[in-house]
Amino acid sequence: MIVAFCGHSIYQEGKEHKRQVLDFLEEKNAGEAVEFYLGLYGAFDRFAYSCAKAYKVCHPSSSLVLVTPYLSPVYLEKRTELIEYDRILYPALEGVPPRAAIVRCNRYVMEQADIVLAYVLYHRGGAYASFMHARKCGKCIFNLGDGMIIEKRNCSTASVIFCDM
Repeated sequence: MIVAFCGHSIYQEGKEHKRQVLDFLEEKNAGEAVEFYLGLYGAFDRFAYSCAKAYKVCHPSSSLVLVTPYLSPVYLEKRTELIEYDRILYPALEGVPPRAAIVRCNRYVMEQADIVLAYVLYHRGGAYASFMHARKCGKCIFNLGDGMIIEKRNCSTASVIFCDM
């Protein structure tokens, strides 16, 4: 199972967010190994990494995968020296202009994911575009965004409920 994250780079962790994510993962995966597709661009990505790392403590066969839009050794070295990943994945983005690489990489991640954990508050920006692409692909989405709808699509229990925080 592949779990991906998308969220605004400016993110303030809610006191219950990590517990909500971990409980949701336990409920949906029943202890199954997970491949976490992770990024490196802001506060929500750091939060996603901490959730994935916490899940992996209890489920050591899970893996932390950095999905990168660039292959430059300098780029990767700057981003991976402080954080440990089990592997690095570079989607086939040859020929994509550098300024479009992040958007294309995010679309790839949403297409590969079985579950998307999101923090989307605004109807603009890269996180919103990724969120909407995941919806278009019919993915199971759990949105922590305050006041937004928590969507659970194509999960064992498909439903739409409002976030209760």
